[in-house]
Amino acid sequence: MIRIGAFFVGLFFAGWLMISALMGAYAFVVSPAAPTAEHEFHKKPKSLHLASDGPLGKFDRAQLQRGYQVYKEVCSACHSLKYVAVRDMADLGYDEGQVKTIAKELQIPDINGETGETTTRPGKPSDRFPLVYANDTAARAANNNAIPPDLSLMTKARHGGAAYVYSLLTGYAQPDPELKKRFPEALPGKTTHHNPYFANLNLAMAAPLTKDGQVTYAPGNPKPTVSQMAEDVTAFLVWTAEPKLENRKRVGWAALGFLVIFGFLAWGAYQNVWSDKKKV
Repeated sequence: MIRIGAFFVGLFFAGWLMISALMGAYAFVVSPAAPTAEHEFHKKPKSLHLASDGPLGKFDRAQLQRGYQVYKEVCSACHSLKYVAVRDMADLGYDEGQVKTIAKELQIPDINGETGETTTRPGKPSDRFPLVYANDTAARAANNNAIPPDLSLMTKARHGGAAYVYSLLTGYAQPDPELKKRFPEALPGKTTHHNPYFANLNLAMAAPLTKDGQVTYAPGNPKPTVSQMAEDVTAFLVWTAEPKLENRKRVGWAALGFLVIFGFLAWGAYQNVWSDKKKV
């Protein structure tokens, strides 16, 4: 009796779910959702090709150093790299002395052992890059109530990855006239800036790269156009998000090679063991 009752209860809920699904599908066809500015004017990331792309890709050390320079001179005023250790900068091609110099330029929060008061000290290679703001309250106070995100894992945290970051940096523009006409409520406010590559079209961060030559590259490097600087800092952020990318690819190819060799050995062993056995 209990099983019969459970069967009818389950049948009731299954039928109700089916009816709900059909009603939802009917409503979607008859009364589709109203178009929104985000869906109509949000753009897909631009195409971007970096040296680290693909199964055989490797980091361009010169580009990573240029990207760090752009981060240091432009982005570091608001954005932290709290998951990056200074000693890892050696992977960018810096020697030991240069890494120590980078560390000493940083001011690391510390505690005075004699007075117990908070203080700062020059950084050491074993330190991580310090936070720009002490807490979220300080960050909001300095940025019109917006919190600048940490950039350590940005290219892994955003859909579109490196292409999204590059598109955002180079995508600031005046709102489309059609957007003004159809969705005036989606226009940027006094403290926001229009960027069609951002999810809701407007973000609190003003364009960080505003003109060619904003960062001066050393002789022998490409011309520091806005596009080039954006590509370089994006490549650097790909490295901060996955500094062991090259090692992972090498291990992957080695593992694939092992599996191929093992497969041939297994096939040879099979042939040897069963070579004198009659097929049934």
